[in-house]
Parts: sequence; C-alpha cells; structure tokens
Amino acid sequence: MYVDEARITVVSGDGGNGCTSFRREKFVANGGPDGGDGGKGGDIIFETESGMTTLYAFRHKRIFKAAKGGDGSGKNCHGKDAEDLVIRVPVGTVIREAETGLVACDLSREGMREVLVPGGRGGKGNQHYATPTMQIPNYSQPGKPGKTLDLILELKVLADVGLLGYPNAGKSTFLSRVSNAKPKIADYPFTTLEPNLGVVNLSYGKTLVIADIPGLIEGAADGAGLGHSFLKHLERTRVLIHIVDTSGTDGRDPISDLEVINQELAQYSEELAALPQVVAANKMDLEDARAFYPELEAYCKEKGYPVYPISAATGKGIQDLLNRVVQIRDTIAEAPRTFEKEYDINTMLPDEEGDGILIDKQDDGSYVIEGPAVDKMLGYTYLDTEKGFDFFQKFMRQRGVIDRLIKMGIHEGDTVIVGDTAYEFYP
Repeated sequence: MYVDEARITVVSGDGGNGCTSFRREKFVANGGPDGGDGGKGGDIIFETESGMTTLYAFRHKRIFKAAKGGDGSGKNCHGKDAEDLVIRVPVGTVIREAETGLVACDLSREGMREVLVPGGRGGKGNQHYATPTMQIPNYSQPGKPGKTLDLILELKVLADVGLLGYPNAGKSTFLSRVSNAKPKIADYPFTTLEPNLGVVNLSYGKTLVIADIPGLIEGAADGAGLGHSFLKHLERTRVLIHIVDTSGTDGRDPISDLEVINQELAQYSEELAALPQVVAANKMDLEDARAFYPELEAYCKEKGYPVYPISAATGKGIQDLLNRVVQIRDTIAEAPRTFEKEYDINTMLPDEEGDGILIDKQDDGSYVIEGPAVDKMLGYTYLDTEKGFDFFQKFMRQRGVIDRLIKMGIHEGDTVIVGDTAYEFYP
C-alpha cells in the first residue's frame, strides 16, 4: 500500500538524575561528596533510507520514545548516556510540526540525518555543589525531561518531470513506453492510485526522472478525487508534461480539460502553476484526434505552451517531446525545490525559562538557580560583599526569579544555591 502522509508523536529521552553520595573509605573521616552526574537522554533522529518508498511503516506505529539516560552513582560515576532513537524515512520526506504546520526539516537527499528532538541533559551530582562553606551538600540535580513533539510526515516524490492530465488521458501508457516503470494500465478512470516513478535514458546520455501523478479532476486542489493528496508530489518537479486526450474520448473537450487542470494547479500553488509546461497531444493515432489537433495547437500557441502531437500507444512523436523537455530541464537550476526549516524545537520549546535561568527544586527542599545569565552575572559580581549581594538581589527580581521561586512554593528561610554559595531565602 502506498502511504505518503503520516502523523506521529516523538518523545526524546529524559536525562538521568544526578547522585547524592559521599565518600565512604576506610581511614577517611568525613569523606566529601562524590555523586556522579546523570547521563543524557536519547535524541530523536530522522535519517533517510534509499530503499524506502512509502510511509507505510508509520501506519500502525504512531508513538516513538527514546530511552532515559542512566542515573549517576557514587565514586563520581557518570550515568550512561542513552542510545539515540533513529527513525528512518524515505528520501523526499518533509517533516512538519503538527499544530503549526511549520517545516521542521526536509530530508530531500540520500544520507541525510537530522537530530530533530534532543534528549534531556543529565542532572549534576552533589560533587558540583561542594564549597568551602558548604562541604556536605545533600542535594543533586534531577535530569531534564525529554521533549514531546507531534509531527506530520509528508512524502514528496523526487522527479525532474511531472505528468499531468485527466484520468484515462494516457499518462501510464506514456510512462511505460518511455521508461522502465510498469504502472497498471486499464481503460477506465482512476486506475493509477499512487505516483509512479520512471527513469528515461535517452540515447545521447541524458536521463529524466518522470513522476506519473494520479489523474486529476475539477476540484482537485480542494481534495476532490484525492487530488489534494497527489498535487504535493509535483512540488519538487522542474518541468510538467501535460498529457491531453486529443481524441475527446467519452465526449470530453481537450481544451477544457487543459484549462481545468491548470486552474487546479494555480489554486493549489502559484509556484506549481509557474512551472514550465509542455503539452502532449495524445492519441494522435486516432482520426478524431487528428481532426481536433489544429484547434488545440492554436490554443496552446496563444497561451505560450509548446505542444507536441504524440501517440503513447505507438510511440510516434515522443522522442521530439522528450528532447524539448530535456532542453527545458537543463536550463533550470539542478537542485530540486527544498523546504526551508521554519520550526526549531530548541527555540520553540527551550530548556530554560526566564531568559536562560533555570530553577531546580531539590529533594531536600533547597532551590538551585543556574543558567548562562546567572553564570555571566557571577563573573563580575562578588556576592560576599554587601554591594554585590544587593546587586544580585536586584538582578533576581528584575529577571522574575523571585516571583518564580514564590510560585514554586519557596518559604522564608529555605536554602537557595547560586554557583558555589548557599543562601537563606528572604523575600
């Protein structure tokens, strides 16, 4: 089954807890703290795999969770970092944050690897909190929790050329004649229910990758006939071949069909509508098609579309069409369209609140305040002086740290640890 969209939830691993421990050695009285740090939680990593062609693997499994980092232990032993969880997807997969629809990453090439959700960092052991005035710190830091993210995976096929046209226009027959693809072919609409890729090797060394997009109908941009699901596969193509049933099978009007599909393209995406387009007037082996061709040719000339009379059934006229498509393709920049990163979990869901200031409540009821902003403040402030301590208090109030401590339930006289120093809290 061809699956080109899936919704999943990923959860990175929690960081391991730091350890509260003290040396216990023979003939060593009052051993100092030796609690080790916790290990890092597992990252969520997405990686492309060339052998995958659909997102079917995500149809039944929707939740992916990385392992927790190991807890620290005594004797300064660091907890083991957890293994990362690698999720493999087909080349061409675009990953979006589900709620906003913003692009988190575009895995458009083979061998791409993206750390999408980092694991929580491990907590610090009590060895980090020993100071001349606090020689037996009875607290350590818990590991940071992992992050949860709801994602939408979209597979957009990678091809130079996209085949457009109504159902039964002859796209599958065309692709099977010019390439190694073997699409199912039958004389009724909607035979093709999934994109088919074919590689065309031309005699003069050029190669084209062509995607046969399932037949589109009026209302496709709004989802009619599954059109909305398939139009996205054209977003990486560089040239469009619009195959028209020039014979007017089943009473259809070839010019009307051409107009309707182009209107659907424009409604779905202005970028798609602006792609170079070559019209293939198909079924020219039939008398009705030959009679109507002059009218179609005049219409295409007026609109600026190159038009080529072909017969997908006999192969007549196809080589000239392909030569023109290669010529157009080669005038366009080589790299297919990629989708720029719009959503960064490290920015949208930062580890630290309050301008880079983290507050951790310990098991013993004390509060550890740390973070880049605190480290910077400590670098130019002497907290053991009255003036320095007043500056520190002002800094904490301005950054909202005092308010956050109160919301967390701190009481007068509780211990607050900043850097290497412990204080009693007074609001």
